Amino acid sequence: MNKRVDLYFKEKGISKHSNATMVSKTIILLGMYLVPFICILVFNPPAYVSFICWAISGFGLAGVGMSIMHDANHQAYSKSKFVNKLMGHTLNLCGASIFNWNIQHNVMHHTFTNINGLDEDIEDKPPLRFSPHTPVKEYHKAQVVYAFLFYGILTLYWVLLKDFVQFIKYIKNGVNENTKAQNAVVFLKISVLKILYFGTVIVLPIFVLEIPVAEVICGFLLMHFIAGIILTTTFQLAHTVDGTTHPLPDENGMIDNEWAVHQMETTINFSRKSKILSWYMGGLNFQVEHHLFPRISHVHYPEISKIVKATAEEFGVPYLENETLGQALKAHLVALKKLGRLPNINDALAG
Repeated sequence: MNKRVDLYFKEKGISKHSNATMVSKTIILLGMYLVPFICILVFNPPAYVSFICWAISGFGLAGVGMSIMHDANHQAYSKSKFVNKLMGHTLNLCGASIFNWNIQHNVMHHTFTNINGLDEDIEDKPPLRFSPHTPVKEYHKAQVVYAFLFYGILTLYWVLLKDFVQFIKYIKNGVNENTKAQNAVVFLKISVLKILYFGTVIVLPIFVLEIPVAEVICGFLLMHFIAGIILTTTFQLAHTVDGTTHPLPDENGMIDNEWAVHQMETTINFSRKSKILSWYMGGLNFQVEHHLFPRISHVHYPEISKIVKATAEEFGVPYLENETLGQALKAHLVALKKLGRLPNINDALAG
């Protein structure tokens, strides 16, 4: 598969990194996130117009997270380390820490996909259960009803507390291998980031520009609720759906399958043929290709997915896919319902 994908880029004479489409997307999504907020600050429009602006920023925030910072922090945006670092810091504009994200996503999630206790991205979050290997509670039976409500608060939790919780957690479990002096600098950076972020989005409009408190707070919550639902749902449609597996290591800490096969069995694509969703979601609907080739920009996934699927079929490896967004949402709801009822059953989602 690697040879065939490499040959594709060689024959086409194109880079594995971003192209003009990605550059234009970067401008549009950053504009969608920042311009409406600037309009609120400059023009102080009526409340209903302000809420529309906050909502647009919510869609922009999610887009920046899925497309720009994601590619950049995987070193897929550009062959230039400086450009990747610059674009990766767009995550800071969203109020979150690159340091923690790289550990959670690049190190843990991409290495230990869907493995309970190691992949924090599928870790249970009160009152949600995402693994068939964790205790089931009575209230989990209703998670299929209330899940999306909680999805909407996850980015708000991220900017408020998650970075500090993760920072402490990663030091305690040894994933963060920095020295005390290095971590002191990291903690200072995270703290300054939070001060600047909330100073800009909350303090500035309320206390300097005297925009009504309720209007700013409600708008801020609306922005994060929209972004939270989009980001969380997109991720769950790629991993927590009917058909993917949640394998456990053996007594020696080993997984039966080779890494690449493990990725194919724990990850699923959806809506590959939708150009609109693929554009906006930053290729996260091509999750199989992303897990196999995280250093290739997502703008190339629609083409290389043809190679990946054909090669997988040739070698008898599963290529999991839901053809439409509707099918993916249905598969996620089925998974939530199963996980709310089936206690600690290995590979419950596959049955």
